[in-house]
Amino acid sequence: MVRGRLWRRANPNLSEQDRQTHVAALMRARRAVRDALAKDDADALRAARADVNNAKLALGERGPTWWTDGEDLNRHLARNTSYADWYAALEENTPPDD
Repeated sequence: MVRGRLWRRANPNLSEQDRQTHVAALMRARRAVRDALAKDDADALRAARADVNNAKLALGERGPTWWTDGEDLNRHLARNTSYADWYAALEENTPPDD
């Protein structure tokens, strides 16, 4: 959940070793995006973004759903989904920021 929106998480069925491998690949790819942007290198940027996508696919954050109990509501506002009651209860029980 980010600012009221549902976000996919990594597939919890991945082994810890696989998850760590894919997270490391994702971090390398994100650094490569940063570096390509700094160098204004369009080819490197395209390749780095493809690597980010591949890592996210491997983690289950993109691509086919890894769960079987409902549709993919990634980035939908929670209040506009079947999770609306759950989200409202969360907000009621969240202490205000100081």
